[in-house]
Amino acid sequence: MRFQHPDGSTVHLGYCSNVHQAEDLAGVIAQLAEYAEPVRERLGADRLGIGLWLARPVVTELAEDAAALARLKSELRARALETVTLNAFPYAGFHREVVKKDVYEPDWADEARLKYTLDCARVLAALLPDDVAHGSVSTLPLAWRTPWHRACSEEARHALDRLTNGLAALESWTGRRIRVGFEPEPGCVVENTTQAVRELGGLDPDRLGICLDACHLAVQFENPAEALRRLGEAGLPVVKLQASCAVEAARPADPAARAALRRLAEPRFLHQTRTVTDGDVVGVDDLPQALDGDLPDDTGPWRVHFHAPLHTEPEPPLRTTADQLDQVLAGLLGGPAAHCDHIEVETYTWSVLPEPPTDLPGGIAAELAWARDRLTGLGLKEDPS
Repeated sequence: MRFQHPDGSTVHLGYCSNVHQAEDLAGVIAQLAEYAEPVRERLGADRLGIGLWLARPVVTELAEDAAALARLKSELRARALETVTLNAFPYAGFHREVVKKDVYEPDWADEARLKYTLDCARVLAALLPDDVAHGSVSTLPLAWRTPWHRACSEEARHALDRLTNGLAALESWTGRRIRVGFEPEPGCVVENTTQAVRELGGLDPDRLGICLDACHLAVQFENPAEALRRLGEAGLPVVKLQASCAVEAARPADPAARAALRRLAEPRFLHQTRTVTDGDVVGVDDLPQALDGDLPDDTGPWRVHFHAPLHTEPEPPLRTTADQLDQVLAGLLGGPAAHCDHIEVETYTWSVLPEPPTDLPGGIAAELAWARDRLTGLGLKEDPS
């Protein structure tokens, strides 16, 4: 979906396809018919944005086979779908039985990460609608924090220089600007906006910036207004917003809260958990550690990296951080100028909810309707063209 901001710019809203299990081109195309088109129809939208996740084998095929790329673009057009952003955080295997920390491999000290990201940028430049001048690709925030040493940091900085040069060459060749956003995430080398400024400040703002995930921001107990101000002052643009909510337990010692949290402690994805003690954010790498006593439960609420559906609350007494997402949207889009034009609803955890939905397209459509209402409430107008 497209929206017109009061400043005249176009803001794109879509959902991320990493919720679907598909790691070959046939599977990606099939999910457009099985899920994305029904989501569009449920919304009653003439056009729907879909932020594609393309695993390494799919990207390789699309980058090397012009006919395959043309086929995907044709399928998108035929179903009134459009792609302006790719999620290149997971490299492959995102729906394996156990993912956990494997999602951070390869990292930005590995040549494979650079090559994958540039291939994603090339594919996206070809998939962009004819009337769209730029796209975005989101990626991991350099690496998981361990092991990470000076040599890794130097390799990553060299890779980012090459990434910048590659994106500039792509724009010169295609006329399409693709920007890459690094996505701060709890437990990583860059887990909050302060670290983003330290590790990523000084990069070319025309090519590189931040993918701001509202769930991650909330888990780190960052104040949205302060975080956005910090990024702006450092010249780090928000090239993409992942509209997402974390899960919060206001009283984590409450037996009912702990019982509800245990039902979220599933084995596939990592669920970093944080609280605030004496003014400092402290945490553990996964929810079971917190439940087993490794995180204080008497100093304040817990927030859990579990992407909860935007439009509904989890099992009581748990709640979501939708209020934080509201503040992020207002900070980026509620003023006289739009500070981000790519918004991607990224709830990839539907399949690991305690009660997975029987109607996934309906659930995704409800999330997008929630986001649409927030945008129009900020003064944006839906573009039906």
